[in-house]
Amino acid sequence: MLQQELDSLLPSRDLSRRGFVKTAVGSGFAAAVLPVTAQTIKTDSEGLTVGEVTIPVGDFKMPAYSARPAGKTGLPVILVVSEIFGVHEHIADIARRFAKLGYLAIAPELFVRQGDAQSYGEIAKLVSEVIAKTPDAQVMGDLDASVAWAKANGGDVSRLGITGFCWGGRTTWMYSAHNPAVKAAVAWYGPVARSYFAGDKPALDVAASIKTPVLGLYGAADEGIPRDTLDKMMAALKAAGNSKSELVVYPDTPHAFHADYRPSYRKGPAEDGWKRATAWFKTHGVG
Repeated sequence: MLQQELDSLLPSRDLSRRGFVKTAVGSGFAAAVLPVTAQTIKTDSEGLTVGEVTIPVGDFKMPAYSARPAGKTGLPVILVVSEIFGVHEHIADIARRFAKLGYLAIAPELFVRQGDAQSYGEIAKLVSEVIAKTPDAQVMGDLDASVAWAKANGGDVSRLGITGFCWGGRTTWMYSAHNPAVKAAVAWYGPVARSYFAGDKPALDVAASIKTPVLGLYGAADEGIPRDTLDKMMAALKAAGNSKSELVVYPDTPHAFHADYRPSYRKGPAEDGWKRATAWFKTHGVG
C-alpha cells in the first residue's frame, strides 16, 4: 500500500464508483479526499481562457484542463501532473495560478484509459485498479502529445517546464529523463526509489539521463519517502553531470504539504515552495 497517499487523508467516505457522479475535468474533488478542508484556495479565471480541451494521442482523445492568459500566444508551457486523484479542482487551480503568471498550463487526465480516479472512495482500490495499471510508457506518450498540442495551440515549447505532485512528482522526474526538451522541472514529494506500475523503473535508475535542472520539494516528516533515497538521487544526478538540480526538504513537514484541500497542508512550506518553483522556472528559461 502507498503509505504517503494514506497518511494525511481524512477517513474516506463510503462512496462507491457506481454512486459517484463524474464531473468535468478540473471540477470537483476526488471522492477519497472528501470533505475538503476550509483553507482550500480558489484562483479566479478573470483574464484567462480556461476549461477542458481534447488532446489527440494517436486515435485516442485524451481530456485535459488548460489555462492561459486570454488572447495570448507564444506562451511558455507548463505541464501540471496530478497526484493519484486525477485532474480535480486543486490541479485545475494550480493551472490557473500558472496562467495568471503568463503561462499556458496543461493538466492532462493521465489515468483516463484505466478508469475514473476521482470516483474512488477507497485509496487501496484506486491504487490497485487504476494507478498500478498505468505504465510509464503510456504516460510519457500522453505528455509528449500534450506538448505537441501546446505547440499547435499558442505555446512556445522551446520554453517547456513540468511540475507534479506525489505520483505526478515521480512522473516529473521520469519525464525529465524522457524528454531532453524540458528546460526546467519541479517535483513535489514524488518518490524516487520505487515505481507504481510493475516493471517500470524508479527515478533513481534513470538519474543519469536527467539533464534538466530539477527542483525537488519534500517534507522531512514524509514517512513514505525516506531522506536517504533523496540524497542518493541528488548524488546520482551530480555524478552524471547534472549539478544544477536542487533539493529542498522542509523540517517537520508531511507528505502533500502543498495540497491546500487536505489536512496535510502546511501554509509556510507550501508558499515557500511555490515561490521557489516559480523562480526556478524563470531562472531556467521557462518564463
